[in-house]
Amino acid sequence: MTTNFERAFADRPEVYAAWVALNSAIKQGMDLRRYELATLAAARRLRSSYCCLAHGRVLHENFGEPVAEIVLDHRAAGLDEVDVAVMDLAERVVDDATAIGDAELQPLRDLGLSETEIMDVVLAAAARCFFSKTLDALGVEPDASYRDLEPTLRDALVVGRPIARA
Repeated sequence: MTTNFERAFADRPEVYAAWVALNSAIKQGMDLRRYELATLAAARRLRSSYCCLAHGRVLHENFGEPVAEIVLDHRAAGLDEVDVAVMDLAERVVDDATAIGDAELQPLRDLGLSETEIMDVVLAAAARCFFSKTLDALGVEPDASYRDLEPTLRDALVVGRPIARA
């Protein structure tokens, strides 16, 4: 079944293919759970229901994370310091990347993240900006299949556009 986001790129398949290649390259260099946490933080800040639903579902189903709590307040959701710092950085990338300097990155270094791991978080958040903003600017609604998620989880992840009816 073709997703709503795939249909949105139907007139520009080469752009979609480039997106897939870029996103795959970013994900391959990262721990999948960390990628999903960074992506969820960026998507939430961007108010992208589609991306929150997609990545929140992965965190819930593949990692058993308390996603509704994470979306509500990731600092109070029982995540460890590294996870909180990763999500904070992803939010900063979305909010104002020009305000990020060494002082904002040093806490991640102090927690043991390498320069490459820090860059991976930045790449995940920056890539999410492209994809989420493209979908939202084109009016793409999350697939109706997301209505099947448990209601509390689903409602927490709808942070912008509503889920499609069909």
